[in-house]
Amino acid sequence: MALLLRPLLLSALIGLSSAAVAQTAPDAPAAPPTGTAQPLTPAPTPPATALPQPAPVLPAPMVPPAQQPLPAAHDLSPMGMYEQAHWVVKAVMLSLLAASFLTWTVWLFKTIELGFARLRARRAGATLRQAGSLAAATQSLAQRADPASFMVRAVLEEYTRSDAAIGPAGPEGVKERAASLVAQIEAQALARIRRGTGLLATVGSVAPFVGLFGTVWGIMNAFIGIAETKTTNLAVVAPGIAEALLATAIGLVAAIPAVVIYNHFTRAIAAYRLSLGDASAAVLRLLSRDIDFRPVTGA
Repeated sequence: MALLLRPLLLSALIGLSSAAVAQTAPDAPAAPPTGTAQPLTPAPTPPATALPQPAPVLPAPMVPPAQQPLPAAHDLSPMGMYEQAHWVVKAVMLSLLAASFLTWTVWLFKTIELGFARLRARRAGATLRQAGSLAAATQSLAQRADPASFMVRAVLEEYTRSDAAIGPAGPEGVKERAASLVAQIEAQALARIRRGTGLLATVGSVAPFVGLFGTVWGIMNAFIGIAETKTTNLAVVAPGIAEALLATAIGLVAAIPAVVIYNHFTRAIAAYRLSLGDASAAVLRLLSRDIDFRPVTGA
């Protein structure tokens, strides 16, 4: 009997110990009964861990370029460009303006002078052609101070001084001396009437080159400004170039009228010279007539 109860007690003790173990570890799966085949279950796969995604590359923020300071506003009127120009360019402009002023001043005075001179020469020539002798012509032109009046008085004086020598020496010496006096007075009158026209020729030939010098100097300063500001912006360099070109424009304004006025005066002086030539020829004819009709004194 004891032998029969012993296996029962052992099995009871084993069952109690198994229950105690099951209570202490509830999560552990119960051991399958001995001798029963259990189906093979796959081991649970660990959940797949997501790989870290790379952060999206954002485009670099657009940084606006450093804005260059806007150039100061330029006054592009002629007076404004003059005030902003270099002092050398200013000196060139002032000299050209002075030359232009002198040109128009010479034009005004020479026009008046030539007009009156040609009028007096024509009137004197008409008086000489109507006169019958040197004495009559001198009396008619006594109140005048023009070259023809000087010619008549000089030739009459020479004729009076040489009257005694005309008989023995002949009239050729008197005529030669009279022609010399007339030519001298005519040359002096032409030199006086040409006074001031040389300035016109000088301005007409030199003014464009003076203006070009101012332009070259101004453009050189403009390129220096380009190098200093390190920019080719036309708003920066255009005012300097415009100021430089203004010098050339003033040079042309001074030169073109000077050339035109000089050519006009050259033609007017040539016409005046013809009037003086007519007057001198009339004086010499009166001298020749007086010599031919002089009274012959007895020996």
